[in-house]
Amino acid sequence: MSSGTLYDKVWDLHTVATLPGGSTQLFIGLHLIHEVTSPQAFSALKDKNLSVRCPNQTIATVDHIVPTISQKRPFADPLAEEMLSTLEQNCSEHGITLFGLNSGKQGIVHVIAPELGLSQPGMTVACGDSHTSTHGAFGAIAFGIGTSQVRDVLASQSLAMNKLKVRRIQIDGQLNKGVYAKDLILHVIRSLGVKAGVGYAYEFAGTAIEALSMEERMTICNMAIEGGARCGYINPDQITYEYLKGRLYSPQGKSWGKAVKWWNNLASDANATFDDEVNFDASNIAPTVTWGITPGQGIGIDENLPIPKSLDPNERIIAEEAYEYMNLEPGKAIEGLNIDVCFIGSCTNGRLSDLKAAAKIANGRHVAKGIKAFVVPGSEQVAKEAEKEGLDKVFQKAGFEWREPGCSMCLAMNPDKLVGNQISASSSNRNFKGRQGSASGRTLLMSPAMVAAAAINGKVTDVRKFLNEKSSNQLS
Repeated sequence: MSSGTLYDKVWDLHTVATLPGGSTQLFIGLHLIHEVTSPQAFSALKDKNLSVRCPNQTIATVDHIVPTISQKRPFADPLAEEMLSTLEQNCSEHGITLFGLNSGKQGIVHVIAPELGLSQPGMTVACGDSHTSTHGAFGAIAFGIGTSQVRDVLASQSLAMNKLKVRRIQIDGQLNKGVYAKDLILHVIRSLGVKAGVGYAYEFAGTAIEALSMEERMTICNMAIEGGARCGYINPDQITYEYLKGRLYSPQGKSWGKAVKWWNNLASDANATFDDEVNFDASNIAPTVTWGITPGQGIGIDENLPIPKSLDPNERIIAEEAYEYMNLEPGKAIEGLNIDVCFIGSCTNGRLSDLKAAAKIANGRHVAKGIKAFVVPGSEQVAKEAEKEGLDKVFQKAGFEWREPGCSMCLAMNPDKLVGNQISASSSNRNFKGRQGSASGRTLLMSPAMVAAAAINGKVTDVRKFLNEKSSNQLS
């Protein structure tokens, strides 16, 4: 069993009690809610005549159902309007802070919490959303929960949970030009499988991880759940502290120095024991694209689609299902595959650095004829910063649509949906059947820069071919 890891330390610090069945009653330091998974939880509290136990430790935003073309109220979709109105009412009734539309702080829940300094080392973070693992980038233990668990946290500020095993994923070396954090995590998931992390927390470590910015680290931890892990985290360091310093909810004044001193003690010990360890060489990773119906079905841009017979027997059935759904032919190259829609955004890749990487490719070029391409900032703050740097103009001049903040086509619980069997080049996190709004729509996951390259050429393209051209270097 693991010992001396950040996971063990944070778990022990937040243990309230050991329950009769052997599980742990775990205190939740930060509870994030949104409009989709909270209504039923609040209704359950009302049915039992319960109040919210710690309203100051719950923060709300609206992200999943908001339209991105126009956010004028009331929404055209009456159900979306009802969900937002319900969230507003519940937050008002229980004294919960809500970062609503036009507050200057609204956005995707996993984008706004870090940028506001809410996500901090040593925390336990829970949210009714799978990709809560994002916050592990700060040295927190963060996990998605279901609606009944949202109810439990609202009522008690704690959860009944079983402790996970810990796997250290050591990634050393240097990422090559044109290879991004998204490629790195897609490579890890491809190599280990989408079920390998079941029962585990993933600790991402190594020189390649240490070299990443906080926004890149968030991309890595965001998709830990796609590898089956309940959470993923990275030990806090100076990069973490520099990101957090001065943010709205970060410790201020004398409290800052005390906080950093404490955070330093949380990192996994040099002699920590892990339940499992795996190693990767970052220099071996190429720009990566998914071809199938799970995030684990990915290949390097310079590879051909796998032959089912060459795969592990346990992967063949899902591979054959993927080929039938995606209408792709084994053995063919992924580069050059025609696409219809290009989406840049999501809690995985909707931050400023993601938009800058894509804008560098778009600058001086134009979206191919017939391609629908749009950019959705992850938050109002990201949009403001991007517009200040002129990124919106770069995208618009190149033929991309510049949208309002929200989850958008990542999961299509809003007007942004694929139509029919369109193929999407997407910077989001899941390529499940129907994920982007059409029962026959097809999704290829890739980095924002790769999405931009696909939009320019109208087909899956190796972004490295663009990075050496003069026009791509005009945007610093």
